[in-house]
Amino acid sequence: MRFPSPLVPGRLVRRYKRFLADIVLDASGETIVAHCANPGSMMGLQGEGNRVWLSRSDNPARKLGHSWEIVEAEFGRGPELVGINTAWPNGIAAEAIAAGLIPGLRGYPTLRREVKYGRNSRVDILLEGGGRPACFVEVKNVHLMRVPGLAEFPDSVTSRGAKHLDELGDRVEAGDRAVMLFVVQMAADRFELAADIDPAYAAAFARARSRGVEALAWCCRVTPEEIVLDRPVEIARDAR
Repeated sequence: MRFPSPLVPGRLVRRYKRFLADIVLDASGETIVAHCANPGSMMGLQGEGNRVWLSRSDNPARKLGHSWEIVEAEFGRGPELVGINTAWPNGIAAEAIAAGLIPGLRGYPTLRREVKYGRNSRVDILLEGGGRPACFVEVKNVHLMRVPGLAEFPDSVTSRGAKHLDELGDRVEAGDRAVMLFVVQMAADRFELAADIDPAYAAAFARARSRGVEALAWCCRVTPEEIVLDRPVEIARDAR
C-alpha cells in the first residue's frame, strides 16, 4: 500500500478522545489537530515528542485535513516505524493475497472484501473458486510491543473480535475454511496473544483454533512511502 502523496512529518503533542491528536508540524511549527484512525489503547506509542507522519486530504467535506499514519517508537532495539492507522491492514492484506505473497492463501481466483456472513457480521476478505471450499479471512491490526521483538494482540478489550472468532469456527464446521491473519504494522520476530489484556479474546481464540480456524501472522515493512506485507512471523506455541 503506497501513500498517494508524501507524508507530512511532525511531533506528537498528545492523543485524546481516542480519535484526535495534536501534532506540531516540522515544516511550519504550527500545531494542528489530526484524525487518529485507531480505536485501541495505542500502548507505548503515545509518547510526547514522538516523531510522527501524517497524510493530507484536500477533501473539503472533511473536518480534519490530516490523518496520523506512522509513529516512530522505541522498543528497546532502537527507533522503529509503526503504522497506527487501522483502516489500512485489510487493504494491505488484500494486496498481498492478490499478488500471491502469502503461500497459504494462494490459488483462489476470486477475492471479495467486506462480505456479509454469520450473525450480522462482515468478513474482511472472502476467497473463492479454484474447486476449493470458500476461505473466510479475518484481518487484525497489530502494533503492540511490550517485549522487544514480540508483537501482541489486542492492545485493549475487543468483544467484537471474540464474536468474529466464534463465527469463523461456525464456518469451518459448515465445511468452509477460516483464517485469522494478524497484520503486524512494524518489524517483529514473534507474535502472541495479550491474554492479560483481554482474557475473553484469548479464550475465544483457543476455542476457534480447536474448531479448525487457522492463524497466520505477517509483519510489514513500514516507511513514509509505503506499508507492505514483508514476511511471516512465528506464532507463539500457546497461541497456535
